[in-house]
Amino acid sequence: MNTTQYEYFLQLDQLHDDASAAEFGRKLRSDGFTAVRRFLDEFRDYLRLFADEASERAAELLYRAQRVLPNPGHVSPSWTDVWKEFDSIIRTKTYVLDSIPASARDGEWQVLLDNPHSNQNIAVYPGLSFMEAIYMFAYFRSDLTLNEYIRLQKIDTVLTFTGADRAGLSD
Repeated sequence: MNTTQYEYFLQLDQLHDDASAAEFGRKLRSDGFTAVRRFLDEFRDYLRLFADEASERAAELLYRAQRVLPNPGHVSPSWTDVWKEFDSIIRTKTYVLDSIPASARDGEWQVLLDNPHSNQNIAVYPGLSFMEAIYMFAYFRSDLTLNEYIRLQKIDTVLTFTGADRAGLSD
């Protein structure tokens, strides 16, 4: 990790006791909104990237972050439930990583969101790597509403055409 780019998250990772956690939390809060936003963005970057062997570590870092900054919603109301969201992402990614063997992860993946009882469009995120797809799957799963469902799908065969391709087809 680039230490300049991830300065807050690296500090979290290096905490070893309650006193250092409390001090880091005071500094983070005193540095204000921008510092907390960067800290949460850095943590989210970590959540995007962690893989099998880091699932337990991700949960430990979340516990540590909750001790450092127990109420991020006091800094911004949009962060009131950020720890619940991050916990859901960690648990969902861990479940997916445990469910899909490494040998089955190559290729193209997609995430599909739908609510069959709504007239909203289906949202599909195609052309993803496995790691991109499981992060998106975990992210969107954390906020599903009643009757919505989400699917993580590996694509077996893909044919892609664009409007420009139509001219090349014989009717």
